[in-house]
Amino acid sequence: MMLRWLLLPFLAVAFAHRIEVEQGDQQCYFEDLQTHDRMTVTYEVGGSTNSGSLDIDFLVVGPGKVQVYKNFGESQGTWTVTAPGAGRYTYCFSNAVGNGRKTVSFNVHGVMHIDDEEQMAPVELEIRNLASGLQMVKDEQSYLVVRERVHRDTCESTNSRVKWWAIVQIILLLGVCGWNVHYLKSWFEVKRVL
Repeated sequence: MMLRWLLLPFLAVAFAHRIEVEQGDQQCYFEDLQTHDRMTVTYEVGGSTNSGSLDIDFLVVGPGKVQVYKNFGESQGTWTVTAPGAGRYTYCFSNAVGNGRKTVSFNVHGVMHIDDEEQMAPVELEIRNLASGLQMVKDEQSYLVVRERVHRDTCESTNSRVKWWAIVQIILLLGVCGWNVHYLKSWFEVKRVL
């Protein structure tokens, strides 16, 4: 019995996923929750085949096919629910109006509800709190990895543009110098009149 209570905090679900959502496509996932279970979905768009938008549409449909949450055109977000009753929650990432393929990283984690929490020993409650805090640290690290990748891609893109702009400027400068030499040379040419 005591082993069950010690392992219960570690039953909090924690998955890290990375998916590719094609242009005009929608990918959906679901979780079955019991009454008072808590679930959180955090997501972030970490890349796109086009050099522009990093946005995605996120929607959640609860039990009875009722839409409970929607977030359109955002590059990141968090959604949390404490289930009022047992049922299936479906969450979808949609790239219906976007252009290009998008890479989405998302985490799903939750806590199962325990009815007799006041009967738990203080050590067991502390273990649950530590497990929850550890999950928050893991989520923050995943978020930082994605942000670092986005910033690195932006820096590499900017560096490439600066390099090509410098090459174009050098070519233009050499062209203008060549034209100036030719023009000045034409002033000093001796013109013969016959």
